[in-house]
Amino acid sequence: MADGEKLLLRFKSKVSKPKEMQKECAVLCAGCVLCRINDDDPALFGEKVTLKQQKLTVHYLCLLTSCGVYQRGKENEGILGFLEDDIRQEVRRSSHLTCVSCKKKGACVGCNVRSCRQMVHFPCGRNLSFISQFTEPFPSYCKNHAPSQSLSVDPNISLPQSCSVCLDSLDPVLSYSVLKCPSCHASWFHRDCVQRQAFSAGLFFFKCTLCNNKDRFQQEMLRMGIYIPERDASWELESDAYSDLLEVYKHCDSPSCLCEHGRSHSSIRGFVWFEVVRCCLCGSRGTHRKCSGLTLKTTDWACGDCTQATDGKASLVTSPQAVLEVRHGCCVVFFRPTLSDKSGSPEELLRSLGPQLHPGVAQVEVDGDQALSAGLDLVRRADFDATHLLSVKFNNVQQTGPPSIVQDANAARQYFLKLLHQQIQDSVVFEGPCGSKNLALDAQALRDDLYFDVGCLLALCLVYGGPCLGFFSPGLYQCLFNYPRLLTFDLLLQISEAKSLEELRGVLEESWEFLQLAGCSRPVSSLEDNQNLVEDLVSFTMITRMQLPLQRFREGLQTLGVFKQVQLHPSVFYNKFCEAAVPLTAQTLGQLFSVHFSKQEAKLNREMVVVTFWRHFLLECEVGRCSVSLQDVLRFSTGAEELPAAGLLPAPSVSFLHHPESSADEGLFPQSRPESRSLHLPITSTYKAFKSCMEQAISHHVHLLPA
Repeated sequence: MADGEKLLLRFKSKVSKPKEMQKECAVLCAGCVLCRINDDDPALFGEKVTLKQQKLTVHYLCLLTSCGVYQRGKENEGILGFLEDDIRQEVRRSSHLTCVSCKKKGACVGCNVRSCRQMVHFPCGRNLSFISQFTEPFPSYCKNHAPSQSLSVDPNISLPQSCSVCLDSLDPVLSYSVLKCPSCHASWFHRDCVQRQAFSAGLFFFKCTLCNNKDRFQQEMLRMGIYIPERDASWELESDAYSDLLEVYKHCDSPSCLCEHGRSHSSIRGFVWFEVVRCCLCGSRGTHRKCSGLTLKTTDWACGDCTQATDGKASLVTSPQAVLEVRHGCCVVFFRPTLSDKSGSPEELLRSLGPQLHPGVAQVEVDGDQALSAGLDLVRRADFDATHLLSVKFNNVQQTGPPSIVQDANAARQYFLKLLHQQIQDSVVFEGPCGSKNLALDAQALRDDLYFDVGCLLALCLVYGGPCLGFFSPGLYQCLFNYPRLLTFDLLLQISEAKSLEELRGVLEESWEFLQLAGCSRPVSSLEDNQNLVEDLVSFTMITRMQLPLQRFREGLQTLGVFKQVQLHPSVFYNKFCEAAVPLTAQTLGQLFSVHFSKQEAKLNREMVVVTFWRHFLLECEVGRCSVSLQDVLRFSTGAEELPAAGLLPAPSVSFLHHPESSADEGLFPQSRPESRSLHLPITSTYKAFKSCMEQAISHHVHLLPA
């Protein structure tokens, strides 16, 4: 090839590249082939999609609302399933139709009423109050045939004067440009505002800005022509949208920084005196250890602002080893051990919260059977420490309980916790049926801070060997520990189970005062409204109305770390809080005792036989073939009336009594030491002799106790 031809080819290539770029820009800047408009506003017109090779640009909403084009392809074919040939055919069809708004050709959106001949471009339809419904079969309606909203509220109620989305003023008159929520009737908004909200939130997050209703709100907005894209919210689709949350504050705010590398330096390894410690309350202030005179073990430093806001006690409030409660002008400090993150049985988890023994003893004096009154006096003392052992003394024992509570300190404590458990669930703090209690709202209890005290007493009851609670409703447990269950209230059941609109209205009329207080008083036009009412009532009853009692009750349960432990393992503790105690079985009782065998082989052989007698004896007690019950065996062996929530401590054990003459089967009876939870079984050669001596000893022990 000659040099002249090469130069000519280079010149042509340089000239052709700008022309190709110009053509590409012309395709990208071209207007929609259906509406002939170049505007690119995805919230109002849908995404503007361009096929570069076919030189085709179209708005997505123009495609959905056009009368003569249908989605006949797959999602990856053409433009989101609309084939190129179908789009061009629709362009040719609409080129003969005139828009009644701009008077230009290309109108592709028509009123769905057959007798109506109005045709518009999709953007022009917005100017003429056209409503397009973005559900199958995507109909559009002119201003004369478009759906509308009705006021349906009490004329005496004042209407909002501002948009609940943009907060600008609006005229509270329902029209094409002003819409309202069908549920609360208090949320009014501009059409363009709610359309942009729907485009941003997507199908999964689009709901009313005031009442948070989702299902009914979305159905009404679709009926009134609001396009809701079937995708996640726009803020969830951004890459690294929450990356800033992973950054921690690393800056020394001390008045005089001593670090040579500057305030932004934080040393983790090596010279840790210049490690930045963040405020344990706000996390938005920091200091080097050296700059504020902190030790290497200090982890609960609080900045000056937080210390001032908490009256100088900020470092104590969030200490990992102490919880400080300030009330009635006195400080009550609860120390607690470090919690284990390993999951296990509820008994093991509660035992891990066992108090660290201190020399001090918390003395409790109970007058008669007034256990709750004595417990409240205990936790309201200025010097009360939850880690001190409880020493219970009953006055007027003849009217209270068994005489063993006078001689046995452990029996007195167990009986006190049992009475306390019964009286707490019958107190004014709780309401509802037996076995499914919810927190009750009592003004006097709030003033007396009774919710905190009861939470503290229940925590002590669980850790110190009291019975399982077993009376929380699933709804209360859900609100406390975020373990999902359903709520059951009489009013909620009546509303949800209403079989006719008249029955539903009758229930609402009977409870109109409570509904008005809850902000749920509204006109009911259909039976389907009952579910929205149930959701609103649940939100009010268990969240809004009970926010302060729940907060104080949680803080009381934090005693000895009970609340945190249950919050870490809510499914493990659910049975302890919400279900009645399981009846005692032979298998359960047999697994409680660990067997201590002798080392001598001759004795070991006889003890192995007695162990089989023991297990068979428990089975006969369970089925009623013995004169004693499993509860009698438990009481004789351990002194406990029932199994505590934290299990028996120390762990029960079984050992054996050997007769000097191995052939003798009489003269030996079982012996028990309830204080050490130990049971000594007699060595016999036959099961009949074993059963006889066990029944005699246990019956004698039971008959000594009062009925």
